[in-house]
Amino acid sequence: MTAAESWADDLRLALRLADAADAITLDRFRALDLKVETKPDLTPVSDADRAAEQAVRSLLADARPGDAVMGEEYGDTGTGSRRWVIDPIDGTKNFVRGVPVWASLLALQVHGEVVVGVVSAPALNRRWYAARGSGAWAGHLGQPARRCRVSTVGTLADAALSYSSLGGWAELGRLPGLLELSGQVWRSRAFGDFWSHVLVAEGAVDVSCEPEVSLWDVAPLQVIVEEAGGRFSDLAGNRRPDGGSVVCTNGRLHEVTLRLLSSDQAGR
Repeated sequence: MTAAESWADDLRLALRLADAADAITLDRFRALDLKVETKPDLTPVSDADRAAEQAVRSLLADARPGDAVMGEEYGDTGTGSRRWVIDPIDGTKNFVRGVPVWASLLALQVHGEVVVGVVSAPALNRRWYAARGSGAWAGHLGQPARRCRVSTVGTLADAALSYSSLGGWAELGRLPGLLELSGQVWRSRAFGDFWSHVLVAEGAVDVSCEPEVSLWDVAPLQVIVEEAGGRFSDLAGNRRPDGGSVVCTNGRLHEVTLRLLSSDQAGR
């Protein structure tokens, strides 16, 4: 059995989980009776976030009862070498304001390695997915997917950069590094959240970065970007989805990106 074949059933399940999440989130998007609360970390959570995660957990309990689950809204359940990671709505602030750039993020880790990932953005009618050894794929919902490949841009002067909000970088004292990087690229835009990173996988953007993330924010993005031929790391250069930060590139620009982002120390 090849590596791709070994994860095929899990990928099919992950796509089913995404379908279930999409049905809930899209139905609640821009709903007049949407209920929104503020969590202890001051981030919003809607009834759609909670309902989507509950639906995914219920399907996993039937399909993979022995697997552990980590979700943004309901924490950790179960133990073992296989763990599903769920972000029911990445981009909840967009979701509650009626901005269509949000997605459900689903990943499977085996012995800590992300082997399957799905990003589904139903309001954009788009989905991205990958499994180790089978490439990364993207397409419009209900239509055939196409294979994703990162760009071949080799210099920052020709590169497009996408990042998260300036405020987040400033709060962590890393704004000087981001400004240094943005001053050397051809074009920069703050697409933010999952959107920045899947654009790297598609080759539309060459570098993306966020200074503060949780595992559920980026787990599926790692396998998607890497299977598209790119590089994924935290700001320290470690290839891990739980490092608290994320940098994605086409590979050619990774080291110079990390070096420039570390220049946040210069102004202190």
